[in-house]
Amino acid sequence: MSKGARRLQPSVVLAAVLLVGQLPTELPSTKFTSGQDIQPYYEGWIRNKDGSFDLVFGYFNRNWQEELAIAAGPDNLVEPGGPDRGQPTYFLPRRQGWVFRVRVPSDFGKGVVTWTIKANGKTQKAYGELMPVEEITERIVMTRGNLNPGEDDPNKPPAITVAPSANASVTAPVTLTAMVSDDGLPKPRAPAPVRTPPTRDATTIQAQANSSGGGPRRGLNVTWMQLRGPAKVKFEPSGPINVADGKATATARFTERGTYVLRATANDGALSTKTDVTITVGGGS
Repeated sequence: MSKGARRLQPSVVLAAVLLVGQLPTELPSTKFTSGQDIQPYYEGWIRNKDGSFDLVFGYFNRNWQEELAIAAGPDNLVEPGGPDRGQPTYFLPRRQGWVFRVRVPSDFGKGVVTWTIKANGKTQKAYGELMPVEEITERIVMTRGNLNPGEDDPNKPPAITVAPSANASVTAPVTLTAMVSDDGLPKPRAPAPVRTPPTRDATTIQAQANSSGGGPRRGLNVTWMQLRGPAKVKFEPSGPINVADGKATATARFTERGTYVLRATANDGALSTKTDVTITVGGGS
């Protein structure tokens, strides 16, 4: 060791390593607006009364904004029996659960249904099997995987039908009328009364006001989403539509010709019911 060199204490060396070379404990999340792939999801299987089974699938579009139209075929296929077995061909951003089902016979055994999606140059797959740990019920689907209160729950799911629509065009919107009935459960939560805190001096300890409590339920409502079609459908209004006098009305606008499948979901605040409608869009009125 030269005269000018000094031996550093171990504690000093450790501190320097921690200060300079320590990796971050949390990486900031990155949000991609476009260019990412789509991951199909297997949600589980449902046992039907006739002995057959429904394999339930959803998907996760990793893009925050990009919506992709992928026709049934080599880039969007279900096997065996495909490529087209009713899967979505229009993919909304982020996670969309419990979207479609593939029915298999009672003797399906250890068979596998594979859903393959190729998007933005990447191929992803989901595998549906009758594994005992993946059995689900209709009630679980109705609550979108939330806590299932059981068969003794007095709440019944809403019933929904959609009035038939004439063939549409790219020049005029289509009116969508959903007819909804329900048992009135659960009761919509009344808005909490607004409390004005008393004026006190700064030296007085005041009770904390909790502003994060549950807000009022919307009550019975209908939402629309797109399952199939060559281009984006614009719904007006775009969010939940309150049911009034047993009806919820929306309009749908189309920009390209083709066949579209739209889904209406009635929700009573706890349980939901879906119905699909197919619309053929031509070029003129």
